[in-house]
Amino acid sequence: MLTFRMAEVSTDATGRRSPGQPTAKPATAAQRMKTFTIAIGSDHAGFHYKEAIKTALLSGGHSVRDFGTDSDTPCDYPDFIRPVAEAVARGEFERGIVLGGSGNGEAIVANRIRGIRCGLCWNEQTAIWSRAHNDANVLSIGARTVPLELALTIVRVWLDTEFEGGRHIRRIRKIDGV
Repeated sequence: MLTFRMAEVSTDATGRRSPGQPTAKPATAAQRMKTFTIAIGSDHAGFHYKEAIKTALLSGGHSVRDFGTDSDTPCDYPDFIRPVAEAVARGEFERGIVLGGSGNGEAIVANRIRGIRCGLCWNEQTAIWSRAHNDANVLSIGARTVPLELALTIVRVWLDTEFEGGRHIRRIRKIDGV
């Protein structure tokens, strides 16, 4: 099993992060990612990615509950995404993953649920930022926007990235209205 540790981001002379490509590196046995309880759901456009991601998560030792859909027959994404977000918000699952064609509608639905911070991610860096800066508890991916191998990498990086805390806590409290 290939797992990843948090990607490194280059810094300038002052220690500030500089833009650039993340450099995800394979984790050693001692650094294997934590396992999570994960709720997952998709519409018809995200169905095949959901199945592949679910297989990878299960083989990685995660506990996964599939909220549907169960085919690529056209359906309405809120019917499957809202239950994922609600289950994460209730604390039944530590993380959620939602998939659709673009991932936009799925992120919108998830973010309508109080306590959910869903990030739409399209590369490793957006996955890092959604976790490190926003403490995202739900990940949205558009199956029509990224290749499957990249989607699998985004999931691994997102699960492996920890929240940085610090100045970001104040911002999250403002998002949550606290």
